[in-house]
Amino acid sequence: MIAIITADIINSRKLTNQEVWINPLKNLLSQWGQTPKNWEIYRGDYFQVEIEKAEDAFLMALQIKALIKSTDSSKGKKRIATIDVRMAIGLGEKEYEATRISESNGSAFINSGEKFETLKKEKTTLAIKSTNPKFDDEMNLYFKLANIQMDSWSINSAQLWSTILENPEKKQFEIGEIIGIEQNSVSDRYKRANVEEILELEKMYRIKVKELSK
Repeated sequence: MIAIITADIINSRKLTNQEVWINPLKNLLSQWGQTPKNWEIYRGDYFQVEIEKAEDAFLMALQIKALIKSTDSSKGKKRIATIDVRMAIGLGEKEYEATRISESNGSAFINSGEKFETLKKEKTTLAIKSTNPKFDDEMNLYFKLANIQMDSWSINSAQLWSTILENPEKKQFEIGEIIGIEQNSVSDRYKRANVEEILELEKMYRIKVKELSK
């Protein structure tokens, strides 16, 4: 079982400089595979990425979310636009592998594409679809609750998350040193960003996916 993330960047077309998000996103996705076989950005602000281990999908979605939300689109003191990312995780099989991810096929691709088409109507920025409706209902409830917090991340919270996910073994004071903030500020930022709660959800997601694949 693999995972496919189908996504688009919210408000990207309001930006005059697309490089503020597209170059960092390319750098991140390049760590997970090659384009266009494993990931591809197309139609300006849409992209797909294949994740070999389905249990890693939520962690990678968090990394993408943190990266995009940490993008500073300010021009002087004026904020041009607040960008975000809308993502559908599809779990399943890859039955046909092409040279481009957009031409590959299988249940993971179908589930991701079908779920992506419902995101705007459901007014959510992260959802999942597998071959198990019970699993989907449970996880989408958790994601819906988590989105309440994640969608409101400030640039500082998103940068904190990016640093945490890039340095999973580092303790709070070490994260603070990397970011350049005092110890007392680190704890406050962890609380505001609900770091512990969302990391608990990430662990639970892994357990649920492993159970699903048995």
